[in-house]
Amino acid sequence: MAIDFKNFNINNAYSLEGQTAIVTGGSTGLGLAITRCLISAGAKVIVLSFETPEQAAEALAEFGEQAVFYQFDITNTDHTQEMVDKIIADHGQISILINNAGNHCKKYIWDMSVEDYVKVLNVHLVGAFALTKALVPHMKTFNYGNIVFMASMTSYIGQPQVSGYSTAKAGYLGLIHTLTAECAEFGIRVNAIAPGWIDTPMFHKATDHDSTRLSKIMGRIPAKRVGDPMDVGMCAAFLCSEAARYITGACIPVDGGALIGF
Repeated sequence: MAIDFKNFNINNAYSLEGQTAIVTGGSTGLGLAITRCLISAGAKVIVLSFETPEQAAEALAEFGEQAVFYQFDITNTDHTQEMVDKIIADHGQISILINNAGNHCKKYIWDMSVEDYVKVLNVHLVGAFALTKALVPHMKTFNYGNIVFMASMTSYIGQPQVSGYSTAKAGYLGLIHTLTAECAEFGIRVNAIAPGWIDTPMFHKATDHDSTRLSKIMGRIPAKRVGDPMDVGMCAAFLCSEAARYITGACIPVDGGALIGF
C-alpha cells in the first residue's frame, strides 16, 4: 500500500497503539526492556515465563494493566497451542510475538552432555518454533503479524563454551529465512535481533571478576561501550511497527559495531 504523504505523520508509523504482543521471558533482562518499549509505543504485552506470579508481579508492577503475566514453560510443547488459545480467548488478536526466552550451559564440548545440549535447544529453538507455529495461523486470519527472534553474536562468530547456545542462535537465522518465505504473502513479517554485549546482570557475572575477558570484549567494540537493554527494546519496537513495514527476513545487530570490530 502506498504511503499517503499529504497526511503522513512519522510518529504514527512508530506507534503500536491497540496491538497486543506476547513476549517470552518478558519480565527480566532484555525481555523486560522489550516489554517496556512495546508498552511505551502503545502495545499491551502478555508476558510468558516460568517465573512465579509473585516474582513477575514485582517486575511488571510499573506497567499496570498493560502487562499481563502467564506462567508457562515454553519447553512444555504439548501444551503450547492450549496456552496460545487461552491467551487469544482472553485478549483477542495477537499481532506481535517476541521469542526471547533462553538459557545457557557454559561448558566446553568435551564436558557437555548430550542432555545439556538438547536442553538448550529445547528452550531456544524447539520452544520458540512451537510458539510461532501455534500463532501463525491466528495471524494469517488477520493478514497481519510481526515475529521477532532474539539471536546473538554467536549466530555469527565463534565463542567457546556455548555450543548449544550458538547452535540455537545460528538456527534462528535459517528459521527466519524460511518463515519469511512462507509468511510474507500473508502480511506476517519475521525478523531477528542479534544483541552484542549488553549491560545486564549476566554480562556483569561474566566480566566483573575477569578483567582479561572484559578487556578483550571492549577492544572488539568500535563504540567503546557496552549496550543498554533499552537499545534492544527499542529495536524490537521498531521492527514491530509500520516504520519497518518492508523489513522481513533480516537480523539486525545491536552491538555497537562489534561484528565488524577489529
